[in-house]
Amino acid sequence: MWTSLDAVHPVHHVHNVHPVHLCRAGRAGFAYHRAVTRIVRIERDSTTELDDVLAIEEPLEIRVNDKPVSVTLRTPGEDFDLAAGFLFTESILGKSEDVQSYRHWSSPNVVRVSLREDVRVDLQRLQRHFYSTSSCGVCGKVTIDALRVQASPIASPLRVSREVIHTMPERLRTQQTTFDATGGIHAAGIFSADGELLRVREDVGRHNAVDKVIGSFFREGVALDAHILVVSGRTSFEIVQKAIVARIPVLAAVGAPSNLAVDLARELGLTLLGFVRDGRFNVYSGAERLCS
Repeated sequence: MWTSLDAVHPVHHVHNVHPVHLCRAGRAGFAYHRAVTRIVRIERDSTTELDDVLAIEEPLEIRVNDKPVSVTLRTPGEDFDLAAGFLFTESILGKSEDVQSYRHWSSPNVVRVSLREDVRVDLQRLQRHFYSTSSCGVCGKVTIDALRVQASPIASPLRVSREVIHTMPERLRTQQTTFDATGGIHAAGIFSADGELLRVREDVGRHNAVDKVIGSFFREGVALDAHILVVSGRTSFEIVQKAIVARIPVLAAVGAPSNLAVDLARELGLTLLGFVRDGRFNVYSGAERLCS
């Protein structure tokens, strides 16, 4: 269980890997998402040496004031969005005005979130967050109770047409530029009710991609209670929980949900859709928000 980068094993870089700089105006954090390495490709009887493109994975330590809160393995870039989304969806922060500033602190792999002097946070909740990998955002929590955050059921009048739902995964897919290059990265997108893709974020961790896209709106003070979250892979308990805390009424995924994800969605009034691809999808909860 780690709360500091000092306790994480050093990152071992692949031999001859060089960052590919992808400057993205207005996005905080490292400006690269990819690296290249030399590989040997074997196809039937042929052997070829060539360059391959990899997704970058590095640790990020998130601090609230001077207190380390979490270390996550993420794709560098949009680090401030990631920190904001993590703290918001874990119910540590409630509104964007609570934050005085976001900054990298002594390292590009440490983000310090400074709160306003009159803001108090639940320090006991902070103690429950330790270490999360790119595949698991809840690993390391001390108790089962710590997995759940407190949230009320979603009561939203939002209605979405089936045709709009069918179009969303492909619209998300066309914006997955780092996936195109690496084949090894997840995406999360926020859509309007009429199917417009408003924003997309990519990361090696599916929960990080969700934190990044939610956090980007949180930092702007924009509510998501009339929007749709679409993710490129499967849906876990933690992603459902993040959507509920952000008050997003509809969550659609290209892949399958877990049983805990379905249970939580039904309990708290989230419309949960899975296998949204190839002209079909499954409705696991909240069918009343869909219209023909």
